[in-house]
Amino acid sequence: MTALLLLLFAVVAGAFLPLQAGVNARLAHFVGGPVRASMISFAVGALALFLVVILFYRQGHTNVREAPWWAWVGGLLGAFYVTATVVVPVRIGAAAFFGVLVTAQLVVSVLIDQFGWLNFPKHEASPLRLAGVAMLVGGVLLVRLF
Repeated sequence: MTALLLLLFAVVAGAFLPLQAGVNARLAHFVGGPVRASMISFAVGALALFLVVILFYRQGHTNVREAPWWAWVGGLLGAFYVTATVVVPVRIGAAAFFGVLVTAQLVVSVLIDQFGWLNFPKHEASPLRLAGVAMLVGGVLLVRLF
């Protein structure tokens, strides 16, 4: 994939996150709470991915036994995230929630890049990268306070 297509993919995925939070929060109203809404969201997503795998991936490629233990916790992390998007934004607002969320993502991403955790390529946490993080933190404070 070209860099432009990857960037577009990231933009669309990012735009979908606040929509997903609102959809799941509304669903929680009808199904009896945020955990049930999160479970339904995961089930629908799992079904969609199952269909994609069935339709587009013919060859099996599994090295399940070679995966490190931490490679299996993505679903748990996702469940925590989706439940947070159902519970928090309806109480503090979408802009404040996603501002904090993006800031936390960027801080952890800079650490991951700095140390090459999870097999990511190393990228130094340069002063300008850290300034970018600081500006994002300042932006979140402005969104939250005003």
